[in-house]
Amino acid sequence: MKLEQIYTGCLAQGAYYIMSEGEVAIIDPLREVEPYIQKAKLDKAKIKYVLETHFHADFVSGHLDLAKKTGATIVYGPNAAPSFDFHSAKDGEEIKLGKLTIKVLHTPGHTMESTCYLLINEAGKQVALFSGDTLFIGDVGRPDLAQKIKSDLTQEILAGYLYDSLRKKIMTLSDDIVIYPAHGAGSACGKKMSKETQDTLRNQKQTNYALAADMTKEEFISAVLEGLVAPPAYFPLNVMMNIQGYDSIDKVLERGQHAMSPAAFETAANETGALILDTRDPQVFAKGFIPNSINIGIDGSFAPWVGAMIPDIKQEILLVADKGREAEVITRLARVGYDYTIGFLENGFEAWEKAGKEIDHIISLDAAALAEIKAKDSTVKILDVRKASEYSSEHISGVQNAPLDFINDSMAAIDKNQTYYVHCQGGYRSMIFISILKARGFDHLIDIKGGFKELKESGKFKTSDYSIPKTLLL
Repeated sequence: MKLEQIYTGCLAQGAYYIMSEGEVAIIDPLREVEPYIQKAKLDKAKIKYVLETHFHADFVSGHLDLAKKTGATIVYGPNAAPSFDFHSAKDGEEIKLGKLTIKVLHTPGHTMESTCYLLINEAGKQVALFSGDTLFIGDVGRPDLAQKIKSDLTQEILAGYLYDSLRKKIMTLSDDIVIYPAHGAGSACGKKMSKETQDTLRNQKQTNYALAADMTKEEFISAVLEGLVAPPAYFPLNVMMNIQGYDSIDKVLERGQHAMSPAAFETAANETGALILDTRDPQVFAKGFIPNSINIGIDGSFAPWVGAMIPDIKQEILLVADKGREAEVITRLARVGYDYTIGFLENGFEAWEKAGKEIDHIISLDAAALAEIKAKDSTVKILDVRKASEYSSEHISGVQNAPLDFINDSMAAIDKNQTYYVHCQGGYRSMIFISILKARGFDHLIDIKGGFKELKESGKFKTSDYSIPKTLLL
């Protein structure tokens, strides 16, 4: 037997590769499927099943391409009704994979079709549970997403189903099985997920608040729903792509990898409604960029922030990327359903500079420079664009909270004629915030290099802890 967790950090997502006797099952694959195919070739094995734990909201699965390229059967649990051929597994059904058995456990709650897969070895021992978004390490899946697709489901109803699923289907399993979830810390599919990507059921029963043995259903519903913020707008759109189908990743890559000269790029920008997305490092971007482009760095939490900041997954995109990374960026956009990259700037931003095209820039100051400015003028306006929960935990005294994840509300409360100094935790989100607002005519925003981390470590700024956020949200 071979069992491998394939974890993708930028999405905080875990896919799984299971092999026995030359047969392979892939659980919750990413959009780009070639790595799974190559892995099976190296093992001289055939991919027999693509097992989906549910219709994912935070990424587009690779189930369709993988099935088309390998002949594998797509499997969903009960209540799934996608627009393509699949096997609808019954609760308790056993799927054979070589000498292994994979038992289907229908666990509604996160969504109504949510299903876990219990791995049983050839000796009949329960080995592992692939828990999807039903059970995370330290948390459980949020029960407020399926209602976006089916209006008669409330989050309270779903949370009640989740309570029953956990206690009747999962907590009754062997304590020594290993829990392999679909996500870890950083995913918007839960709120208290651990950085660990696997754990025993025994330890989860001891440490996961949602598995407390003496918790009533009412207490569970209250605890699970407490503190939930609105999910990213692209979530229901990704769900529909996973249900209805999508273009092959090969077609998306072909469409996007269209190299454009500076002149052609400028023409496309002027004649289409395409958004110019610059994925270079934030500080590199600040020194010079194409006017009206927005910065979401490829080396940060790229895909989730693209999903949060670009509301239309069918938005045409023109790409500015580090040379040689264009295909990577297009692939990572496609992971969250942004399939309409129509071209990229050939030879990157350097080509734009050499062509003598118009360039814009963003001022970026360090903590020491801001301290000097503040010493001369105590009324300077500083914006903290971290999440409200981060701000509430600790922030620079007197600073206002303008969360990036609610950028439209934050923008509505900012005076275009005022100068603001903007920071996040480390400098990634502040550049996203400033670039988007600058493209909308806000020309007096200055970035604080290094963010809250540098401000705090400089020792020049007083911090406040655990206060109610003074947000700019109206």
